[in-house]
Amino acid sequence: MRITVFGATGGVGREVVRQALDAGHEVTAVVRDPARLAVPAHERLLVATVTDVTDVETVLPVVSGRDAVVSALGAANNKQAKAKPVAGPALAAITAAMDRAGVRRLSAVSAAPVGRLPDGEGLFTRAVVYPLLRRLLRDLYADLADMEAAMAASGTQWTVVRPPMLRNTPRTGTYRRAIDANVPGGRVIPRADVADALLTALTDPSCTGRAVGLAS
Repeated sequence: MRITVFGATGGVGREVVRQALDAGHEVTAVVRDPARLAVPAHERLLVATVTDVTDVETVLPVVSGRDAVVSALGAANNKQAKAKPVAGPALAAITAAMDRAGVRRLSAVSAAPVGRLPDGEGLFTRAVVYPLLRRLLRDLYADLADMEAAMAASGTQWTVVRPPMLRNTPRTGTYRRAIDANVPGGRVIPRADVADALLTALTDPSCTGRAVGLAS
């Protein structure tokens, strides 16, 4: 499969690139600064420098001729999201470029608090944790919600994955999933498992047009 990865220099994006190469895919890693891509050179890896992922014409060449797109784009923190949203404007441009190029399959990382609380979640999480997160990171989550809306309005076969807190721990491959819901009791997950879920979604029809909750 020929896959374009946006946000390839971030923690999740780097893992997507590594795992996709290990699985035998051809990867186009879209970056602002190639020096930040901590992935060794590979015969199936093309590094594409794109300074504005919100411009359809700029994005079009890096999605044309591909089989699928993975996005690990997102603001680093709430302050950044408030000053300049990233995910929403970028996915609006990326999906428009994909529609023009005839590229259908798309997966992107969002966040658990963008989704609804799982049934049976504990009182502390319902009354304290989620309300606090949604207040402190409201601009970041608003940007991700705009991203999800742009994907849903597109002609792509999209999947959104919504992980809880991310950890820099090894890939397990044994994480839990919930379709159109968050995982009850889900607190953390390795970035490497989120990358696994993003790639798995590309060939899993049960995820098409759905949001998938994740957790260890």
